[in-house]
Amino acid sequence: MTEKWTDFPATALTWEKRNGQLRVPVPELTEGIAASLSCYPSKAKDMRAIALPTERVPDWQRKAIQKLQQLLERYRALRVYLDICVQCGACSDKCHFYLGTADPNNMPVARANLLRKVYRFYFRPVEKILGGEAEAFNEKVLREWYTYFYQCSECRRCSVFCPYGIDTAEITMAAREIMAEIGVATKYVTEVVAKVYERGNNLGIPAPAWIDNCQFLEEELKNETGKDIRLPVDEVGAEVLLVAPSADNFANTDTMMGYAKLFYALGISWTTSTYASEGGNFGLFLNYRNLKRVNKRIIDAAKQLKVKRIIWGECGHAWRAAIYTNTLNGPMDFLDPPYPIHICQFTAEMIQRGALKIDKTANDDLIVTYHDPCNAARAGSLIEEPRAMIRATCNKFVEMPRNTIREKTFCCGAGGGLLTDELMPIRMAGGKPRAEACRSTGATYLATPCAICKAQLPEVMKHWKVPVKVGGVHDLLSRALIL
Repeated sequence: MTEKWTDFPATALTWEKRNGQLRVPVPELTEGIAASLSCYPSKAKDMRAIALPTERVPDWQRKAIQKLQQLLERYRALRVYLDICVQCGACSDKCHFYLGTADPNNMPVARANLLRKVYRFYFRPVEKILGGEAEAFNEKVLREWYTYFYQCSECRRCSVFCPYGIDTAEITMAAREIMAEIGVATKYVTEVVAKVYERGNNLGIPAPAWIDNCQFLEEELKNETGKDIRLPVDEVGAEVLLVAPSADNFANTDTMMGYAKLFYALGISWTTSTYASEGGNFGLFLNYRNLKRVNKRIIDAAKQLKVKRIIWGECGHAWRAAIYTNTLNGPMDFLDPPYPIHICQFTAEMIQRGALKIDKTANDDLIVTYHDPCNAARAGSLIEEPRAMIRATCNKFVEMPRNTIREKTFCCGAGGGLLTDELMPIRMAGGKPRAEACRSTGATYLATPCAICKAQLPEVMKHWKVPVKVGGVHDLLSRALIL
């Protein structure tokens, strides 16, 4: 079966040929459900662990506006984004959460206006005189921020279609940083960051459990291949430090074993670190200080273990944060090369060089399609390498419709720190565009190099009754690799 493009069947989504935009049927949700759902608030112990106020500060309004002023001075783009929007609505039907909930506040332009009206009130008073929407930062506005800026996955799809290039994710990130500064944040995001500082990874897995599970996977590989394929931990002097999502070692184990087979086949020494056993960086979903601090753990681990290079595993937002490493905690001049490498980039290069023996027929029982993680594709330029891997390991590859892949990819519906049970109705609604795109391919296997997508998409496909298995790209390599 040769690779081909598919179009949406008329029964799934309607294709408007005039401008190529998707019109997605709104799922059956109770009216106003988006406004009624919000994340659980953070716990004091987690806020303390990540150096944030344990409760809302007494003078929260003044400090919030002070923080907004700091962000406007530090990030010129933020002020530009707040000033230049002409309310054209080009972004409105590009957001999966608006398509799913039909809540006007989930239109990217409307969500951005929640911050924009506060900006105008304090920093553009002339617009109040001219009739522009402006409002003081009060309890009502704070409640709107907390609800809707945590119904944004920071996927940046809207920015692709904005004629002015406004990056709404930057506005969401600014609003979250302001809220964090005054002691308002979500349980899920703050708990995850606190676990990294306590245990080294997002899942809170202690070092002995990490080591034990690596040994268990070694036994699994021995039973499968008859070969002694190692998953080394804390080995000083290895060539590569692999910082994969901790979920790969405990949930997406086929992906983790795929990494191990890859390095074994290439004869490359590698290791993981119990100090930094996580590629993901939830500081990206909270504030700059924690983004920098979490990232620094990886650099410190690489120096302690004296590795030659760092390779990030299959995770979209991990890769987006990794790209900032030289800016956050560089220079990485002790590595060769002195910049971040994604595992898909590395593997695709090895395949191109002919360094791996592959039997594509090993995956002939699968019809494979591919989901571009938002942060990998739009924020990380990781587009062609995973596809090169799939083509090299599979004979049956079917792309989703052209306007839902690469930089125009739909979000899985749970990125940006939204992979939490209390938002399940929002997550399922937001995931429908991706579910229908996948359904249109007839695929039996949906490959994606992102741990959050691997957690969200099986639930989405089950909810929308799309019969497809979700897994990693290196899972396919693992099946096809000849050792």
